[in-house]
Amino acid sequence: MSDSSLSVLPASDRPEAAARLRDALLGASFTPDGLLELLGAPAYAALARSEIVPALRATRGDTPLEALVRLFLLQQPVPRARVADVLPVDACLESGWLIRVGEGSGDDLAATVDVRPYGGPGGEDWFIVSDLGCAVGGAGGIGGTGRQADAAVVLGVGGASTTLAGITVREPVASALDLGTGSGIQALHAAQHATRVTATDLNPRALHITALTLALSGAPVADLRQGSLFEPLKNGETYDLIVSNPPFVISPGARLTYRDGGMGGDDLCRSIVQGAGERLNEGGFAQFLANWQHVEGEDWQDRLRSWVPRGCDAWIVQREVQDVMQYAELWLRDAGDHRGDAAAYQARYDAWLDEFEARKVKGVGFGWITLRRTSAAVPSITVEEWPHPVEQPLGDTIRAHFDRLDYLRSHDDAALLEDHFRLVSEVVQEQVGLPGAEDPEHVVLRQNRGMRRAAQVDTVGAGFAGVCDGSLSAGRILDAIAQLMGEDPVLLRDRTPAQIRLLVEQGFLEPTR
Repeated sequence: MSDSSLSVLPASDRPEAAARLRDALLGASFTPDGLLELLGAPAYAALARSEIVPALRATRGDTPLEALVRLFLLQQPVPRARVADVLPVDACLESGWLIRVGEGSGDDLAATVDVRPYGGPGGEDWFIVSDLGCAVGGAGGIGGTGRQADAAVVLGVGGASTTLAGITVREPVASALDLGTGSGIQALHAAQHATRVTATDLNPRALHITALTLALSGAPVADLRQGSLFEPLKNGETYDLIVSNPPFVISPGARLTYRDGGMGGDDLCRSIVQGAGERLNEGGFAQFLANWQHVEGEDWQDRLRSWVPRGCDAWIVQREVQDVMQYAELWLRDAGDHRGDAAAYQARYDAWLDEFEARKVKGVGFGWITLRRTSAAVPSITVEEWPHPVEQPLGDTIRAHFDRLDYLRSHDDAALLEDHFRLVSEVVQEQVGLPGAEDPEHVVLRQNRGMRRAAQVDTVGAGFAGVCDGSLSAGRILDAIAQLMGEDPVLLRDRTPAQIRLLVEQGFLEPTR
């Protein structure tokens, strides 16, 4: 779609109109729970796949909620009479949330933006504003329009948005920065636990929509600044939390502001990670979603380690890897290119493959990057692949990971053996072996929450973990195991701390402090 196809946005300086609209939407149960009850689980789930037909079928009645769903979520014109008793229509028209459409008297109303109900982590009823056609299914909503996306289009809530919100460490902080705010979902979350929120974006339309999202959700206003990456920040300005779901797509060119960073390869993601270090306060977290290149002849983990700025611990988790053809097809479809001219589609596909070939890229990884500013002499950098299911939200799990790093750094092996541990409550032990065998072939410790890790342990490790209830020191437990197994207790004390450290680092054991 061309620039002219983007709607004129509601006024962002009319908080009273946004407040009245919010009250009306809540009064009509235009909320996640209200939509689930109205549409039913299958139709509600279909919205996330950019499929609106089930929702259209479920809203053919005459209730106020059905009219609001059609108006604000499905972009269907609605007769004024259907919402006159529900919405402050005149105020919505004056402030630009609604426009008159149709011929003659103009009795039909249409929304100028998508408004999607969104449930906060504490049960809050929020609303995410986005451009028309982009509230359901995130980026897929664009392809669903049958038109190519406009460069300045602003998306609503997608899987990436909710993933970042779920992994973000949530604790009271003085200041938070949402880098590349988009529709404002990360700023909205941050406003609940940060005294001051700054939100930046290269796209002025995104800043306008962020202001609408915050106002319609009843959240405090944010300091909105236009510019690329860290450019809008003042010299020496630092934060306790930085979050970013950046335009991380590795693409030839910069067609779409919301996804294409405009830098070569994965340079944009590298620049964000490297630039965050000097913008973090001591102990502060920076958390990003990112794509990175898998280059022939290069270890992808080494590539990511080189991104980590000085003075920061890092935990980088690769969740998925796609070959270059899968990757190109995903993002060509995201923009709706597959629905246009076949020759143009093939030319764009060719351009993506040419770019990857020139850079010797064989695949693209996707995952999470968390930094924490530290004064430790030797920061810790963990880079791992974890494609398995996890349990969101993971903010507490991520914070605990860095707390455990601090503990392990401050305890040498002697101190470790003097300390007391307990097996984390959600961990279970599994024994694997042939039926009827006297002893298992191996023992697995498995987490039922958080990262849902599994760790294979030897007989000593299984015995140690099984009796860790905080009552005895690690050294005394090992001495008892040595006596039972007929081993030299000194040798056992020498070789076991490494296994204990790993179990602590991965969250199976916790020190009793």
